[in-house]
Amino acid sequence: MASRRKGRILAFQALYSWEACRPLISDLVSFSWRSSEKVALDESIANFSRLLITGAIENIEDIDAMIKQHLENWDISRLGRVELAIIRMSVYSLMYQKETPPSIVIDEAIGIAKEFGTDNSFKFVNGVLDSIRRSIQAEKREICLEKTE
Repeated sequence: MASRRKGRILAFQALYSWEACRPLISDLVSFSWRSSEKVALDESIANFSRLLITGAIENIEDIDAMIKQHLENWDISRLGRVELAIIRMSVYSLMYQKETPPSIVIDEAIGIAKEFGTDNSFKFVNGVLDSIRRSIQAEKREICLEKTE
């Protein structure tokens, strides 16, 4: 498993936990909650995961606002914690990690949803994230057009 995938899975697990019981961010990014795993955590994986966790939580209002705009016939409070954690992590990447191609962000989210979600989670996650991706790209085009005028 690629190190970025491992980092995303850790971030997803931490965001799931954060939604469930709102632990301190410092507790989440210390990864002490994964004490049952015997293998030491590679520092590059931990750093990438920390970035996703802190970035998503620090920008949660903007991220949730973006999610709400793209939920069709759904309210964010009705989303399962698995799907919500995956979508939040991915929206953070789509909005703030411009160096990561959106296709990679969405493919990784789909993979995590298939592994940890229900049979249809990946379809829902894909639909929401693809809608958000298109919205962000349209916004970028508008900004570029305004700059050239």
